[in-house]
Amino acid sequence: MIGLIKLMRPKQWVKNAFVFAPLLFSGEFDTLSSIYLSTIACFTFCLASSSVYVLNDYKDIDADKKHHVKRYTRPLASGEVSKSQAIVLLLSIYVMISLAFFYFPKLIVVTTGYILLNVAYTFYLKEKPVVDIFTIATGFVLRVYSGTVIIDVPLSSWMFITTLSLALYLAAIKRRQELLSSGSCSRGVLKHYTVTLVDKYAEMSATCAILFYSLFVITVKNEMVITIPFVLFGLYRYWYIVELRDSGESPTDALFSDKTLQICIFTWVLFCGYFL
Repeated sequence: MIGLIKLMRPKQWVKNAFVFAPLLFSGEFDTLSSIYLSTIACFTFCLASSSVYVLNDYKDIDADKKHHVKRYTRPLASGEVSKSQAIVLLLSIYVMISLAFFYFPKLIVVTTGYILLNVAYTFYLKEKPVVDIFTIATGFVLRVYSGTVIIDVPLSSWMFITTLSLALYLAAIKRRQELLSSGSCSRGVLKHYTVTLVDKYAEMSATCAILFYSLFVITVKNEMVITIPFVLFGLYRYWYIVELRDSGESPTDALFSDKTLQICIFTWVLFCGYFL
């Protein structure tokens, strides 16, 4: 049972917090019905992302067995979970998501798009340089989009481009750390990248993220200008964790390992909530 839970990677569910971004920036966070619906969307994406992890681990089991860390931490590669158990788990998740279609059809359409995109990533797109980074980033944009669909608010152009830029930054950093830790051995696509190249991708994406966020604040909600330093600090702190603590291959691990970054994000959310 523990192995199956590990296979679903609940620790990674923190990424699905992006679903709540529309709830926060639309000002609907003081409405119980909107909070409830956003929570449903987040839970649905937790299931969807877990199905992606299970499928990915199933396909990459042989490669993971050769990885210096994954052969011990991934349940399928370590033998803690059998292939048949993984298939049953995967089908069970698909059934639960399918049943939710009768209650939240628009949400499940977005969720299905996310799953299909990641199936394509697992079997094909992950080997295509640059496309792989944009595919990962698109997954975060779909999370945000699901948050708008479930509470019936439009997806802001500012939110779209800022989320995309931030997600591209995280994806580029992920590739950078994979290159540094394992070279091109762990992923075939890594032979098409260099550390210098993905550093440039990360720098450009981080610059775009702070630029678009700042433009949004200045033009739409000027009183939120106090939140810009927190965004800057968060990006600086994350890069510090990546550079000096050799983290970043998993953004979730980087977040959970640093209390300063956690406090920064929490404070940013509080200020946003107050001004919105």
